Parts: sequence; structure tokens; C-alpha cells
Amino acid sequence: MKLYPNRFIAAAVQAAPIFLDADATVELACSLIDEAARAGARLVAFPEVFVAGYPYWNWTMTPVEGSAWYERLYVSSIDIPGPQVKRLCAAAREANCFVVIGVNERGAHSYGVLYNTVLFIGADGTLLGRHRKLVPTWAEKLTWTGGDGSSLTVYDTEIGPIGALACGENTNTLARFSLLAQGELIHVANYIALPVAPKDYDMVDAIKVRAAAHSFEGKVFSIVSCSSLSAQIVDCVAGDDVRARDLLSRENSAFSGIFGPDGRLVSEPLIDRAGIVFAEIDLSRCIQLKQMHDIVGHYNRFDVFNLTVDKREKLALTINEPIGYPRGAHDDVASDTFAVSRGARHA
Repeated sequence: MKLYPNRFIAAAVQAAPIFLDADATVELACSLIDEAARAGARLVAFPEVFVAGYPYWNWTMTPVEGSAWYERLYVSSIDIPGPQVKRLCAAAREANCFVVIGVNERGAHSYGVLYNTVLFIGADGTLLGRHRKLVPTWAEKLTWTGGDGSSLTVYDTEIGPIGALACGENTNTLARFSLLAQGELIHVANYIALPVAPKDYDMVDAIKVRAAAHSFEGKVFSIVSCSSLSAQIVDCVAGDDVRARDLLSRENSAFSGIFGPDGRLVSEPLIDRAGIVFAEIDLSRCIQLKQMHDIVGHYNRFDVFNLTVDKREKLALTINEPIGYPRGAHDDVASDTFAVSRGARHA
């Protein structure tokens, strides 16, 4: 692995989206990218599904009541590629910043499918790739389709190898290990504020435990970006429902911060309120700590343990056509959900 001698500033954004308004939220994200860059950041991390909001109604309504909200979220989601992605890429290029941001992504193959997706954007404005949340958590299964192993990718950039997982995925030991084993040194963990969790579940503590564990186990830096809740979101989802309003108003539900490779915070903690936290990232700090515990190196037994990751895309349909078969509507459409192969001409 090559050396990464240059220190840089990372920024974790804690903010609320302009709820169910993708274009307005993208403009907000662009302004926050610019603000972080003017403060010296080379990497800016945004919350889970920041564009353009989290389906809180899954927790406060019955599935039938929430169905109309699902349609609203779908209409407010984005396509990849698409104009909103192009705008984010332009902002990253203008700021000379790497950007990791969560979005609601419409699938190309189904008029109705949604993914919880994390975008990776280079400082030159290139869309490096995306990660789709593997398993939507609990009530989220009412909204998102699960991703596949093709997006469990670490991106080797000039500032270091970057990987990301969305919210509860940071509890998935094997998903985390798969990124570490690909050389991850900078981990982005993006979350949503979760005031609707069970009463004895402290979201702030839960985020801290997961981030510290990943940093300590992997000897990596973890950048935690969590959304905050706005009055707009509470008013929109709860309306006159007192119980829902009480649920969404619970404190200690959002935390953002940056952890060093020893599992300790290297930034100030940001709890509930909106803002941006910054910290210096010095990847040379990861080296000495690996002498004690390197779980993707000497501190493992690969003759005893073996992890296989299936990186193939899971396609809903494979079309096998003979040469000379009439062209179909799919021939000029790029899709990540079906493949077309042409075999020998039939006699």
C-alpha cells in the first residue's frame, strides 16, 4: 500500500434537509460544501439520505397510512446519474473537496423502487461510485430495497482510501470487515436522527459505540455525519398527531463527530443541534497502532477464518437473445438491473 503523508481536514455535517425537496436540499448541500471548504476541509461527509429526507412516517403511522408518503418520497428522490448529482459534482469540483452524501435513489428498472444510497464524489467533480444500503433497518423495510455486494467498495483517493456504510450497517461486522480488508483508512458512517427508537435506546451512545469500535478495531479514522431534525420535518410528518410529535421531539437522537484510529474522538461532539465539526486527519497515526492489532494482517488467522464477498450485481432479469433478434426497447437503455447477451444466430 502506498504512503499517504499529507494531512488534511475532514468535515462532518449535521443538518436537516429541506424535507421532500430534492432540488432545494441539493442547493443546501452545495452551500455547506462551500462553507466547509472555506474552513479548510478536503473531505465533507453528509448524513444518511440527506437528499431529501428520511421516512419517519414508517415509525409513526401504519403501513397503509404511510403509503401515500412513500409516493411523496419517491417523487422527491433522485436518479443516478441525474441533474441533482451533476449539481453536487460541480460543487465538489468548485470546492476541491471530496464529498460523501446520502440520497434516496430511484432504481432504473422499476417505477417505484427506492434505494438508500451513499454517493462518493471526487474533488475533481467525478462521481466515483455509490453504495446501496445492504439491509434496511427494521421499519425502513417498508421503504427501501436492499443493495448488493457490488457496492461494497473502497475508493483509493489522493487523500486516502475511503469507504462508507449507512447507519445500522455500521453494526454489520462482516460489512465493516470487508471494507477494512480492501484497505479502508477513512470510514464515513452516516446516520439519521432517530428520536423514534425504543425508550431505552440512546441513539447518541449507539452511534458513539459503533464508530469507536470500527476505528479501534480497524485502526482507521471514522467520520460520523448525522442528520438533525427541523421543525419543518416534525410539522410535516406529525401534523396534529400529539403522539407522533412527542416521538419526533425526543432529545439525544443525533450525534456527529470524528474518531481517530485509537477509538477516541478527535473533534468536538455535536449533539442534536445543526452544525459542522472539523478534525485533522493524519493517516500516519494508523501505522504504529497496527503493530499491536492488525485484524486484516498479522492479528488474524486466515487459515481458520475466511470471508467471501460476492461483488456481482444482482440482476432481476437476464435476457438471452440470438443474433439477429429484433431490437427491443431495452437495447438503448443502460440498466443496472438486467443484462442482454446475444448468442449464435439460430438456423
